[in-house]
Amino acid sequence: MMDSREADTEAGEAAVVSRRGRQLDPALDEAIVKATRRRLVLDGYSKMTIGDIAADAGVSRPTIYRRWPGKLALTIRAIDFGFGVQRDTDTDLRLEELSAPEALIEAVRRLNPYHFNPDAMVLMGNLMGETIRTPELLAIVFEHAVEPRLGLLEGVLADLQKRGEVRADIDRHTIATLCFGSYFGAFLRAEHDSNGLAEQVVAVLWPGIAVQQ
Repeated sequence: MMDSREADTEAGEAAVVSRRGRQLDPALDEAIVKATRRRLVLDGYSKMTIGDIAADAGVSRPTIYRRWPGKLALTIRAIDFGFGVQRDTDTDLRLEELSAPEALIEAVRRLNPYHFNPDAMVLMGNLMGETIRTPELLAIVFEHAVEPRLGLLEGVLADLQKRGEVRADIDRHTIATLCFGSYFGAFLRAEHDSNGLAEQVVAVLWPGIAVQQ
């Protein structure tokens, strides 16, 4: 953790670079964000420093402050980066082309924290550990990374209800929470290979939520 002199130095650097109008390099942005994500895994938010991130990314601290005002803003960008990669890579769900169980399996698969980041569980654990010290950080995780994923699954369940294939009386919120939690449960039971977990979860859920023909 930085001392007061380091904090004063970095604040001064931020003030200086904020007055410069240089064109920013997107490649450096990505390098900094990826270095931040790695430091969040290795050190956690509280112990992570701008100096360490700069060293890992091969840039100076003023280069970082030219882009972000401080560690919290950079961390928020790093969180959004991971979700953006998933959002940009996943194709739109075409429910009309999928059977109801297939659509639900795909929605549950997209909850998987491992899908694009093998360190996702450690990263999430470190961020959850900041609940007391930096509660606003977990709020950002909830808003930017958790709710969009859960909202997708709840939306798929709602569409399947409209199709008459899922019962109208189900609790979509609780089902989404259970599905998301299955990945954390598998991790804690040392079942780190999450391939096939979506199919297993839906196989258990489907008989209880499907409209009986």
